[in-house]
Amino acid sequence: MAIERRNSIAIIGGGIGGLTAAVSLLRAGFDVQVYEQARTLAEIGAGINIGPNASRILHRLGIADELERTGVKPVSFEQRRWDDGRILLHSPLGEAVETAFGAPYYTFHRGDLHRALTNAIPADRICLAHRFTHLVDHGDHIEAHFENGVSISVEALIGADGIHSVVRHALFGPENPHFTGCAAYRGLVPSDRLRHLDLELTNQIWMGPHAHFVHYFVSARKFVNFVAITEQDSWLGESWGDRREVADVLAAFHGWHDQVLSIIGAADETYKWALFDRSPLKCWSVGRVTLLGDACHPMLPFMGQGAAQAIEDGATLTSCLLKFPDDFPAALHHYEQLRLPRASRLQGMSATNKSRFHMRDGPAQRERDAQMACGATDWSRAAIAWLFEHDAEVIEGL
Repeated sequence: MAIERRNSIAIIGGGIGGLTAAVSLLRAGFDVQVYEQARTLAEIGAGINIGPNASRILHRLGIADELERTGVKPVSFEQRRWDDGRILLHSPLGEAVETAFGAPYYTFHRGDLHRALTNAIPADRICLAHRFTHLVDHGDHIEAHFENGVSISVEALIGADGIHSVVRHALFGPENPHFTGCAAYRGLVPSDRLRHLDLELTNQIWMGPHAHFVHYFVSARKFVNFVAITEQDSWLGESWGDRREVADVLAAFHGWHDQVLSIIGAADETYKWALFDRSPLKCWSVGRVTLLGDACHPMLPFMGQGAAQAIEDGATLTSCLLKFPDDFPAALHHYEQLRLPRASRLQGMSATNKSRFHMRDGPAQRERDAQMACGATDWSRAAIAWLFEHDAEVIEGL
């Protein structure tokens, strides 16, 4: 039997975005429950970037000490050529970014960040093994149903259930995500295996024809995370758990710089997954139901902003609900108005970076490199300030 609660909010999905929203809303005094389809709460994947626009929000949620313990603060960001390793753009991070924007730039293992958020939520606020199936909008409340036979009645429902969101399907109908023509190999290498490379504490993107390679430290510098992006025409699977041989990655990056090949070769295993996205939605909310994170704005990881934008969503959502505590539909509408343009802009920029990072050597590539050398594009301070300075909790002007 469904039970209705005052100021009750159901969050469908226990990933980073859903948990961030839950912590934020609980601290604001809302009655929040998270419903996760998995039987255990864990975050798949490996590395994740969290810029100042997201870290300031996480710090306010009371988990700063845990983030400082497990996170890594890279001192700079570098974009490099695939073959000779030449640095095309060097942009300071570390203390320079923290001073300029009032919050740090971190790299994490996804599991470390997910664990910190989980620990900030009372265990009885997370319901595992609850696979959402459908909802009924009664106007003054939402009735949600789950595969296990449970149904609930809440004043608002947030779909934070990823790119294959069932909540999105319930609101706007079926639509398959789009395969972007890119697949990614991911791997983690114990840092002590790479001592001979004398790696600096930097985020590095190596750009080459039809591919690029990213690496950075995670888990208090115990591991180096790498992501090797290649292009391919089609994809049949959708799993993060498609294990591949390290030799496959080495073959895909044959001829690349020795540092790239050394990092790949030091891995025990690698996993391959396809990169999907969706076109930006015209709206995210219907009445008392809205979407958050990849459920409404999935994006390629080529701006390092997927999780950060979900974190911003949770902060803005909370501020809007506090501003309109007696009118949840109005609060969700304003949340959408504030968040949709920014998230859609980043979706577009992430998609553009696919071709920008994967240029063949030639005139267009040389023009790109010259633009980077001017220090006014990509991750240069001038180009990225609008992103990092944003405070998603501030909603003046509504």
